[in-house]
Amino acid sequence: MEIDKNTSVGDIVQVNFKAAQVFDKNSIDFCCGGGISLEEACNKSKVDIDRLVPELQALVELSDPDSKYIDSLELDELCDYIERRHHSYANDNIPFLQQKLQKLCDVHGKNHVELFEIKELFDETAGNLTAHMKKEELILFPAIRRMVSSKRNGTDLAVKPGVIRETIEEMNSEHEAEGERFAKISTLSSSYSCPPDGCRTYQVSYQTLKDFEMDLHQHIHLENNILFKKALVLENELIKQ
Repeated sequence: MEIDKNTSVGDIVQVNFKAAQVFDKNSIDFCCGGGISLEEACNKSKVDIDRLVPELQALVELSDPDSKYIDSLELDELCDYIERRHHSYANDNIPFLQQKLQKLCDVHGKNHVELFEIKELFDETAGNLTAHMKKEELILFPAIRRMVSSKRNGTDLAVKPGVIRETIEEMNSEHEAEGERFAKISTLSSSYSCPPDGCRTYQVSYQTLKDFEMDLHQHIHLENNILFKKALVLENELIKQ
């Protein structure tokens, strides 16, 4: 891949996910904002594009087996992967974080009032993200699997035309809301920096929150920049048949 100012942020991360670290370092949103050009992203974050392009070019020229593997998956296999890897991770960690954040509020809330807002924001994520993943598992992913089956077997589209696009638009909107919510959590927690009077629970909770955000970014990237884009292409292909 030759990177220039018009290359989309999401396409760069699709080739080598390690590019996400470069974008994070430069405050560029690669998941929810992955659809915009590198030039637009750099302008938004006030980053010198002439400095960034060589660094990204060097990265994408390196082999990234994980990104190559994910990009090679059929769409039904990618749905399975997202459920097993990212949905399971979120479902496993949400109760843990809710419990730990409540404990932090009880013990440290008097001296760190920001904890109450962090907990409130994460509770919103817990409810909204859980519902969001269920919609994917019960509505969107089965529809994508039916499209893959239609193409594989040469049968008529087993999904009402436009349903995939409409559902993806809804998912994208919800992804953006989660991204904004975690940006607030990161700011309130000073980028997950444990204060000097923080206990071991404080450190573990903030590290787990940071890991949760990083996993959420990768989760959204896989859907917005790979699964959803390819699903829309497949839907259009099947409609035209």
